[in-house]
Amino acid sequence: MPHLSINGVNLFYELKGNLEADETVAFFNGVMASTSSWAFQVPVFEKLGFKILLHDFKGQLMSEKPKGPYSFKAHAKEAKELMDSLGIKKIHIVGTSYGGEVAMRFAIDYPEYVKSISVIDSVSELNEVLKYFVEGWKTLAESKDGEKFFYGMMPSIYGNEFIKENLSMLKERANALKSVPKDYFEGQINLYDTFRDDVYMTDELNKIKCPSLIICGEEDILKPKKFSKIIADNIPNSEYAIIPSSGHVTIFEKPNVLNSMLLGFIIKNK
Repeated sequence: MPHLSINGVNLFYELKGNLEADETVAFFNGVMASTSSWAFQVPVFEKLGFKILLHDFKGQLMSEKPKGPYSFKAHAKEAKELMDSLGIKKIHIVGTSYGGEVAMRFAIDYPEYVKSISVIDSVSELNEVLKYFVEGWKTLAESKDGEKFFYGMMPSIYGNEFIKENLSMLKERANALKSVPKDYFEGQINLYDTFRDDVYMTDELNKIKCPSLIICGEEDILKPKKFSKIIADNIPNSEYAIIPSSGHVTIFEKPNVLNSMLLGFIIKNK
């Protein structure tokens, strides 16, 4: 499986779609996720002829997990250096949750690389409720019990309707986490600490000048829509959309609605 050493850390990446295309879409993962989490988005972008770059941040499932905490600046720099290594000079970034926060940091620090950003269910600052959701996840991760971990965090990320309609699938995911490598949880703890200590960037959002689409699930209780509104209010000329009947994991819960929004926005800004 392809890895590149970036700043001395092995990062897992995948290139998909039309590798000769002028337009590249980079997908930035949520904190618990991996490149496979974009399974509902990638085929649609492949069909329309985009080059697609996916990677796991350091600390995530398929990448190296050095001792943390990390920083969003470091994640953005490593993504840039991965692009440089692959000869990619301009991207549209689609980021969900933690990945949306890295996307904003990337657009602040490396504006010359960015054609557009789409930020899904993300924040630019914390409140106490969110901070203690994450502290709860950290305690669950410290147990290194995959099933216990999944059921502990599940109610905070999936919407009520999605849980009711997909309970058997969610049970399968909980069962699958029983066999995840134990270093996965060590990486998660590093990432949670990074989020808690370093996500603050509201005061810098006015530096983002590229076209920006901010999306939030209406029923997101982890990172409620008030946080997306803060982002949209602070990025000049951004577009803001709410997806009804969706919790935090919009990329799974409402993929068709989300894909229509993303494709329309990115094609408009090609």
